[in-house]
Amino acid sequence: MPTSYQAPMRQDREQPGSKSQTVTVGDHHANVSEILDSKGREVFSIRPDETLGQAVKELRDRRIGALTVTDGEGGLVGILSERDIVRKLAETPGQTLPQQVGDVMTTSVETCAPEEALVTVLKRMTNGRFRHMPVMDNEKLVGMVTIGDVINHRLTEVEHEALHLKQLITG
Repeated sequence: MPTSYQAPMRQDREQPGSKSQTVTVGDHHANVSEILDSKGREVFSIRPDETLGQAVKELRDRRIGALTVTDGEGGLVGILSERDIVRKLAETPGQTLPQQVGDVMTTSVETCAPEEALVTVLKRMTNGRFRHMPVMDNEKLVGMVTIGDVINHRLTEVEHEALHLKQLITG
């Protein structure tokens, strides 16, 4: 028998039965702007006429997995990810780094809006098999979210909800 076990006592039976509580876990639906508010809205970009060698250095130095590709006015024209570079390395071994970003980048870029629900963004990223999504607000690039950002935010929410439930249970 565990040492923490204590047999029921007479006064235990005299206490009223358990009380039911209605637990309401927030009906809040997190959105992209919450991630940007916590991680920042800085976006790292490169121009299409720069080389993959320059892009690789930027990715390494900033410790990121993708760069937005923007034109002279800051408009989004593509995205360059580590996967794009690896594919090009396989196609042109030894000749990849001097190539231009514009020749390798993904031009069909999925974007989201700051008010978009995180669950929607996560589904789009999972279904599209990509890990980085630029955030656009009125045709202006305002941030970048990663699948890791979305998952981390959701895990933090779940931990908070679990703590809240535990506090309700233990009083």
